[in-house]
Amino acid sequence: MSEIPAKATESEDPSDGARARAADGLASAVGGALAADGVSSGDALWQSSPPGSIYDYIKVASFSIGPDGLVDQWSLRAEHLFGISADRAVGMDPIEAFIDPRHRERGMRKMAEILDGREWTGVVPFRMPSGAEGECGHEGLAEVYVMPTRTEEGEKAAVCIVVDVRTLRSIETDLAASQAIFSQSPFGFLLIDPDLRVRRANQRFASIFGGTPDDHRGKGVHDYLQRGEAERVAATLRRVLETGNSITDMHVTGFVPGSDERRHWSVNLYRVHSGSGRPIGVAWLGTDITARRAAAREAAAARRNLALLNEAGARIGNSLDLETTARQLLDVVVPGFCDLATVDLYQGLLAGDETPPGLADGSAELRRVAFASAVSDEPFAGAGVPVSVGAVHHYPFNSSCADALRTARPQTVPGEDGGLVQSTLAVPMVAHDTVVGLVQFARTKGSEPFGDRDRDLAVELAARAAVCIDNARLYRREHERALILQRSLLPPGDPEASGLDIACRYLPGNVNTGRPSEVGGDWFDVIELPGHRTALVVGDVMGRGLRAAVAMGELRTAVRTLAQLDLEPAEVLSQLDEIARGLGAPGGVQQATRAARRPREADLSEVYLATCVYAVYDSVTRRCTFANAGHLPPVLVEPGEPALMLDVPPGMPLGVGGEPFEEVEVELPEGALLALYTDGLVESRDHPLDEGLQAFVSALSDPTQPLEDVCDHVLNTLDTHHGEDDIALLMARVQGLPTDSVGDWTLPREPRSVGRAREYARAQLLAWDMEPLVDTTELLVSELVTNALRYGEGEIRLRLLLDRTLVCEVWDSGLVQPRRRRARDTDEGGRGLQLVGLLSAAWGSRRTPRGKTVWFELPLPGGDTSLTDPAEALLSLF
Repeated sequence: MSEIPAKATESEDPSDGARARAADGLASAVGGALAADGVSSGDALWQSSPPGSIYDYIKVASFSIGPDGLVDQWSLRAEHLFGISADRAVGMDPIEAFIDPRHRERGMRKMAEILDGREWTGVVPFRMPSGAEGECGHEGLAEVYVMPTRTEEGEKAAVCIVVDVRTLRSIETDLAASQAIFSQSPFGFLLIDPDLRVRRANQRFASIFGGTPDDHRGKGVHDYLQRGEAERVAATLRRVLETGNSITDMHVTGFVPGSDERRHWSVNLYRVHSGSGRPIGVAWLGTDITARRAAAREAAAARRNLALLNEAGARIGNSLDLETTARQLLDVVVPGFCDLATVDLYQGLLAGDETPPGLADGSAELRRVAFASAVSDEPFAGAGVPVSVGAVHHYPFNSSCADALRTARPQTVPGEDGGLVQSTLAVPMVAHDTVVGLVQFARTKGSEPFGDRDRDLAVELAARAAVCIDNARLYRREHERALILQRSLLPPGDPEASGLDIACRYLPGNVNTGRPSEVGGDWFDVIELPGHRTALVVGDVMGRGLRAAVAMGELRTAVRTLAQLDLEPAEVLSQLDEIARGLGAPGGVQQATRAARRPREADLSEVYLATCVYAVYDSVTRRCTFANAGHLPPVLVEPGEPALMLDVPPGMPLGVGGEPFEEVEVELPEGALLALYTDGLVESRDHPLDEGLQAFVSALSDPTQPLEDVCDHVLNTLDTHHGEDDIALLMARVQGLPTDSVGDWTLPREPRSVGRAREYARAQLLAWDMEPLVDTTELLVSELVTNALRYGEGEIRLRLLLDRTLVCEVWDSGLVQPRRRRARDTDEGGRGLQLVGLLSAAWGSRRTPRGKTVWFELPLPGGDTSLTDPAEALLSLF
């Protein structure tokens, strides 16, 4: 490479300043390139520049001028710069060919001076000659270096070196911009050579890692990063050099000098090429994202906590069972929040105490109701002895757990040396200012320790679970009360009835679903009536809960009261309808009746509606009278016949009012099976009513089995596990009173009928081997027949019925009911009904379609009830 003078020896061109700046720019460019390659200025004089040097960026050409002033040599670079081949250029006059006509005269003078042996440097405007391969008329600006020479013959000639000034100025601008970007960038900027050594670093990088930018030259990634991270980064750098694929947002972790804080950087890598396209290194652009990573971790933790709270809100509290709610809490927190967790509840709370017993010292008995672990199935020890699920325990007074229970504030319990647990959060479960238990969250060693945010989250989770557990406790208390109430209102044990074999079942809603059961308003009843008759009742109050159970109890009590009055089934339902309407009115039945006559908006929350079927069975005649208030029809299965639903007109439900009820009388054959039930047995969301009724009728295909087995078969066959409603099932098999157990006589209205009635009674009792009852029966029959003669009308009918007790009935056509009164000591009469009441187990009167019936009942000999001595009874009247 020839040495180039820094300035012209003679200058007459007004653009001397531009030439000087261009020359300085070229020198700077060359110097910068040499510096980038690590070559000193002195060495550059003897350095052979490989492809990719500064000459790849600037346009430099050379040619020579002979003694005649014409081009005699034309280089390849001159061909590229001017676009004229050597064949055409040789022999051309450069002044005529490249100089504008306006400047040719001056150019001729300069050429003469050059050929006279003078050296010249200057900036010359030029244009392409016509017919050139380049664009015709294209103009340019060239820095020309002319050096005088001599030919072999000693004639004067010149060598010209031409530099494209516009390209040089562009390079100058680009170098200034690159320098500004590199030095003023707010990011750490490195140029790494193919040997993965730092060739250049900017001030921002040096300010982070110390020293000046020059101090980092020659260093590798292992000088800044730990071994594992350095090897990963070095491999990435090699891949970028080999493939040319850039890397965006590569995260690098390391430390800066003088600090133990772990730092994080986001690094972008791309391969850098020379002007000829040869890879010369990798550019490293890094920014510190430590604060951003910390903020991202905080945001991620906040999002995780919110997600955990959302999940807790969705999953905790779906059940009203205490243990299930505790397990749901642990399902949410393990392993998302902690590695191990337990829930302890006060033993008194689980036992159903009105308020949790939490002692002031925090050492009351607790029961471990739930445990979850992501690392081990062993019982959780925490800071003490391991406690199994279901075990009752207490915490020592000085323990952190007892302190948490005592103060209602969370406590941090450090793990034991050599143990699995790193630390534990003991958080009291507080609901409505009452501590109901304790939940412990534990993390194993190696996990992130609990922070303040975790502590707040644990308190929130425990509080939510505590409210749900307290709600479950309140529900359990109310449910148990309602269930006790409902059970107390249903018939105790297995009901018994004359002429009927009875079996019954009652299932509260949800009892088979695993969910907490909720009482409803279904009920059934078996009521013994005078004359060995039986009332069968099945009803359903619409709604659930304590309110429905209370309404059911009131209606059941009313049914039993009305049944004792011996009213007809239709009349019983009419009276029940009035009572049901009065249940929702503050003033009772009368207020409800008056309000019904006035148009008003009904408060549906205070409307009590119920369905009911009421049947009266007479064991003597085997006839059954039905009345229906909006209930499902009874099912009858006669021996040898398929089951069928009785056509009993369904009236309006109780509580609606305004419509009469109809009666249907059916004669039941011996051995027939009668079934009364509620809609929970035959209807659910998955099975419509028609399908359920058909399935119920089909399930009664073999009524000859024992009634208990028939009930079990029905419940096992039908879909009784839906738990949507209560199920009440009442079955009765007809066993009519045998003919030889009935004595029936008709007596004329004459005084002799009294004696005849005593004879009939004596003879029948002796035939039944009931001699101990003869005297008492004769005395009481004489009293009733005498009253019928004195106060009644028409013929007198005497009937004796023998079953579980002895029943005597006296019929007449009179409508006046006998009324018992207390006779004074001076009265000669008025003691007959008193005597009946003293000697009989029960007595009464009822209306009949043709008059009335007065009856009394005596226990059979050898039973639990002893007979009253007639003599003592007579003496007690005076």
